Amino acid sequence: MSVTGKTDPRVLAYGDVDEANSAIGVALATGEMSAEVASVLGRIQNEMFDLGADLSNPMAADPPYDPLRVTQDYIDRLEQWCDDFGGPLPALRSFILPGGTPAAAYLHIARTVTRRAERSAWAAVAEYGTEVAAEDHPGGVNLLAVKYLNRLSDLLFILTRVVNGTSSEVLWVPGGERNPRSVHQGPVPDEDQEKA
Repeated sequence: MSVTGKTDPRVLAYGDVDEANSAIGVALATGEMSAEVASVLGRIQNEMFDLGADLSNPMAADPPYDPLRVTQDYIDRLEQWCDDFGGPLPALRSFILPGGTPAAAYLHIARTVTRRAERSAWAAVAEYGTEVAAEDHPGGVNLLAVKYLNRLSDLLFILTRVVNGTSSEVLWVPGGERNPRSVHQGPVPDEDQEKA
């Protein structure tokens, strides 16, 4: 066991993971999602504790106990959920403005904090590398833990669309009020057809 500062990149990474997990908890507390989505998010919350444990524990060559690590099956599961939930959704024509129902809005917060956690994890990789501990090296970060964060943010985005329902999505309009062709109001008819 070692002592480290509160500003250590590892501490920042697993702190961001904890914050994202808390936002998922608030989304679940709204009760505004299907049992299937709630079940997936409940499993993810548990996995995020595994993830935090992994990020806090340097890679060791011969650990005295088997450390809890994110493995490829965690990532495969996230990718399968992305396919299962994302497959039926219509293609996007623009970025979605965060919001909608309270549950979806909290999932948007969880998504953005997860992206921050991924950046923090990459900062830890930059500081410690990914190598197993040696005499001249304290032990790096498990790259699968970082990959998990990347896939999780993708899934959370998909789940915001599922929870909100795509028919009520509000899409980003580049230029806002200056742009008469508002994407979220549907396609704009051809000007020549309007005159006919």
